[in-house]
Amino acid sequence: MTKIAILILVQLLSFNSYAQDIVGKWKTIDDNSGIAKSIVEVYEKDGEIFGKVIEIFNEAKQDVRCIDCEGVDEDRLVLGMDIIKNMEYEDEAYRNGTITNPENGKIYDCRLKLEDDKLQVRGYVAFFYRTQYWIRVEE
Repeated sequence: MTKIAILILVQLLSFNSYAQDIVGKWKTIDDNSGIAKSIVEVYEKDGEIFGKVIEIFNEAKQDVRCIDCEGVDEDRLVLGMDIIKNMEYEDEAYRNGTITNPENGKIYDCRLKLEDDKLQVRGYVAFFYRTQYWIRVEE
């Protein structure tokens, strides 16, 4: 009985540590130019994962607003905006949430998955998707 309890405890702890690996700061990379664009802080709130833009590298874009966004993000400053919302851990990835492209205001279904200490960020509509790899910012 003790062995079973220890096994269950180890599995719960390993799940929790994997789930927390995604939390932190990530450098976003433009998939066309390869240039670093921003820092997104991924954080947990009420059991869900969110991602907020905390730094924009291009000084000319630091005061840009999401003019094409709708709802609560309409005309909001991109700096400080949650672009990743309501992600839940399921099957070794985070799913069931959304990601907003602040350049055009479009909202996509999202999947986040760790791959060799890079964050695979996939936005998709039906079978069409686009994937970026973000790099962890060491503090």
